[in-house]
Amino acid sequence: MTEYFDQLETRSADEREMALARELPAQIANAKANAPAMAARLASVNAVDVSTRAALKYLPVLRKSELGLAQKNVPPFGGFTCEGGISHVFQSPGPIYEPGGSAPDWFRLGRFLHAAGIGEGDVVQNCFSYHLTPAGMMFESGAKAVRAVSFPAGTGQTEMQAEAAAQLGVTAYAGTPDYLKIILDKGDELGLDLSRITRAVVGGGALFPSLRAEYADRGIACLQCYATADLGNIAYESAAMEGMIVDEGVIVEIVTPGTGDPVPTGEVGEVLVTTLNPDYPLIRFATGDLSAVLPGVSPCGRTNMRIKGWMGRADQTTKIKGMFVRPEQVAALVARHPEVKKVRVIAERAGEQDVMRVMVEAVGADIEALQTSVQATFKLRGVVEIVPPDSLPKDGKVIDDKRNYD
Repeated sequence: MTEYFDQLETRSADEREMALARELPAQIANAKANAPAMAARLASVNAVDVSTRAALKYLPVLRKSELGLAQKNVPPFGGFTCEGGISHVFQSPGPIYEPGGSAPDWFRLGRFLHAAGIGEGDVVQNCFSYHLTPAGMMFESGAKAVRAVSFPAGTGQTEMQAEAAAQLGVTAYAGTPDYLKIILDKGDELGLDLSRITRAVVGGGALFPSLRAEYADRGIACLQCYATADLGNIAYESAAMEGMIVDEGVIVEIVTPGTGDPVPTGEVGEVLVTTLNPDYPLIRFATGDLSAVLPGVSPCGRTNMRIKGWMGRADQTTKIKGMFVRPEQVAALVARHPEVKKVRVIAERAGEQDVMRVMVEAVGADIEALQTSVQATFKLRGVVEIVPPDSLPKDGKVIDDKRNYD
């Protein structure tokens, strides 16, 4: 196994900028010619003028809410995709529909798996969902890119998952950070030998230091990536574990939240991503996530920009158990129950797992009906607590993330 996935990872700054000067104008031209919605947004833009990162700041920012509105008018992708390379349609909460492509490693997860030491001879237990959302297929295509074997386990049925891991000799795990611990604990309970699992690649939620340390104590090197259904891989950890290295297939900007104005290196801002994917040319797509640029290059020798990783949301949206929980979902829950005056969702940790509490201001509410409604609204189980009217804080928060990310 070679140290690097390809030569792109170790380019000099000058080589990378020279490549960008070719690739960025070509992508702008591609978007204008083949993606009608992007063409309308970029109508006044001359592609040849957008040949540097600095030039991007003059282009409009695209927000997910705009994708959703466009998709209602022009299903399924709102006119943001190009013809020919799309082979799948996925659905995320909202709903928002995302494309998947037929080209090898279309989501670019192979680079991350290689950096994590996964390759030919490995058996990867892929515990990301294959249902509706693209995460399962994203990591399966990454495993294929590094010639590893995939076991498409999906989510749930933990006892069966632990038994299969032992019987198959699984060597690597892919999934949300918390679920590997659940499988390992179940394996311990059943007396199974899962010691061949020595690598874990995780995403879809925060990897808390205490959980990473617990995996390390079991001989498992656990690394995380920052990827989305819209953009594929954005950035990833290497064995150096000093920030996240930006993927070679995207351009990342850190801007003042709500604007397109770049912040100085080291300052926290919203992550904007321009993808070089010719099938889905999203230009200056606002993720809603916060991060900051780290100075210098990674000690592992990969030379692209580094970011600190996920540092929260520019809005109150957060992820719980790998699922986005959004303010508009909270509003929808309130609207379904006339007796409910106010709701506050609290994200916490218990035993290295995410826990969701839903505090409800109401009089005469049916807690069982609320429990059912919470699961239907958020696609997550949560503990519902009914509290007296006017007892919740009046601080504007509808989602309160109390997890410690340090």
